[in-house]
Amino acid sequence: MSNPTLPHAITIVEMGARDGLQNEHSVSTDTKIELINRLSNTGLSHIEAGAFVSSKWVPQMTDSDKVLNGITRQSGVIYSALTPNLQGFEKALASNANQVAVFTSASESFCKKNINCTISQSIQRFIPVIEQARQHNIPVRGYLSCVADCPYDGETSSAQVAALAKELIDLGCYEVSLGDTIGTGTPIRIAKMLERVTNQIGTNPIAVHFHDTWGQALANIYQALTMGISTVDSSVGGLGGCPYAKGASGNVATEDVLYLCQGLGIHTGISLKEMVNTAWFINQNMNRQPSSKVALAMRPI
Repeated sequence: MSNPTLPHAITIVEMGARDGLQNEHSVSTDTKIELINRLSNTGLSHIEAGAFVSSKWVPQMTDSDKVLNGITRQSGVIYSALTPNLQGFEKALASNANQVAVFTSASESFCKKNINCTISQSIQRFIPVIEQARQHNIPVRGYLSCVADCPYDGETSSAQVAALAKELIDLGCYEVSLGDTIGTGTPIRIAKMLERVTNQIGTNPIAVHFHDTWGQALANIYQALTMGISTVDSSVGGLGGCPYAKGASGNVATEDVLYLCQGLGIHTGISLKEMVNTAWFINQNMNRQPSSKVALAMRPI
């Protein structure tokens, strides 16, 4: 039996403190700081620590400046923040974010619901952010949501995903994270989408960001790995969801991705045990169990 070619190592971008907690109302600033400090000790190299977005629409991220200023930073770890516009970028800069991220959607309806503008308008907002980031030598990551399906518009065109991914790279993003926001993608569909995108921009600037609503995230990640993708977004304990995608569950759990990579012989540099302990810490703080199979199987005694 021949095995597909897989990367020797991958980078995991931890989403729990931002994408994971943006829907949670009960998490204190001190708990967020403790979560990031624990994540920093697992071996992660990139943690998205907060978002400088409208407090009206996402009040859970209002304390992102306090979080970024309160964490104990580890050498070699990138602490990034989501910044939808120039005002958000300036706040991220003042909070010493190492990187920033901009976000849009491959679906017009989702873009309007999520950030209250068209795709074209969202990209126009990015231009001054990317220009300012370049002046301050701060890398910019791009997020592209609804790359498989949209809860309002249905199936997303792979051609549209590829065109927007290329536009983000051309604008100056060093990487584009492709998000299956409602978790409906399957390996064959993801493969067709990735093939279209890689034909436009290659594999190096692509990350995958799969939610696990329909239980396909790990299968989709494996498919992406066989196609040369080596950056994966995930969320400790499977935290997350999306306020504008009813029923969408959290991002794929980081510990589940680590166990998959361990079994495939792919290096991550991250301690599975410490990640599981961290998953239990944050979920118990919210009076519930982690959603991930690995965290439940490895429950600390």
